[in-house]
Amino acid sequence: MPTTDETTAAATVAATAVRTGRLEAPGATLHYEVRGRGPLLVMVPGGSADAGIYDALAAGLADRWTVVAFDPRGYSRSTLHGPTGEQLPGTHSEDVARLIELLSPDGAPAAVFGSSSSAIVALDLLSRRPGLVGRVVAHEPPLVELLPDPAAGRAVFAAVQESFLRDGVEAAMATMAAGLAPAGGAGGGRYEVATGADEESRAATGPVEDGGATAPPQESGGASEAEAKATAKAAAAAEATARAGAGAGAEDDAVAEAEAATVRRMMANLPVFLEHVLCSFSGHVLDLDALRAAAPKLVVGVGRDSRALLPAVAAERLAQRVGSVTAEFPGGHVGLTEDPVAFGARLREVLLG
Repeated sequence: MPTTDETTAAATVAATAVRTGRLEAPGATLHYEVRGRGPLLVMVPGGSADAGIYDALAAGLADRWTVVAFDPRGYSRSTLHGPTGEQLPGTHSEDVARLIELLSPDGAPAAVFGSSSSAIVALDLLSRRPGLVGRVVAHEPPLVELLPDPAAGRAVFAAVQESFLRDGVEAAMATMAAGLAPAGGAGGGRYEVATGADEESRAATGPVEDGGATAPPQESGGASEAEAKATAKAAAAAEATARAGAGAGAEDDAVAEAEAATVRRMMANLPVFLEHVLCSFSGHVLDLDALRAAAPKLVVGVGRDSRALLPAVAAERLAQRVGSVTAEFPGGHVGLTEDPVAFGARLREVLLG
């Protein structure tokens, strides 16, 4: 007869077990993954990430929510039905709407989380389909049109795209890191000079729920690459912990291969992100009137360690413009992969708040 510990471990593994599916959408077939039981929480991957970016976070939240993650159209296992073209936040937000309509228990409104470029998707969904969502958490959306100098912000990302088209992925990521480096950092501070992210502009934004800002680290602007590598490590650790608790330890080589496969998928998505997503998403113009009307459902997230960087500056200015609250999260722009446990705990607080 199973012991209490064995029963608890088995229940934990069952709650975090991944159920996969395919959803046909106009122009694409979407791969999605489901964990847990309860109200629906859709986690939208940003940058070049796919569903794997949320493996660790989803496993930690599956005790309270039905957690859905998916590969955005044109990434990894979500295939396009035609050639890859410019991707638009509105198209991607409709994909999220279809997932909610398919998977939400009893048609109840869902919670939606997005970080970086996927935060823009979550915001677009809230502005267009507010009845589908009960809470949106948008972590550091890099909306250049909300910066003190939008043209300079657009130029930062245009330079990244041009660098990719001319010299490839590695050069583009170096250009991004330099363009977004804080003043005095390795990139020469071009971001703060370009966007005017000075003390006056930061003071004009709304208050943060908890804690003040700390001095920003010299964080790389290559968020997509950093996320791909960090999430694989976190996902492998979460899987190993769950298996160990159930008494079914995984082979080291199998874990290593799963980690490597996650990195390979996300790195392979970088060309699509750099050419077809980066500029169209960061330059997206949101319906601020619609977001103002839906502000009680919105929480704008900012990283404790990235307050001087472009995405966080844009995020705080968004909150100020639409009258939503802000919440500080652990880490920087890629905090969800830097420390998934701490980030997940904070996300749980915000979702339940």
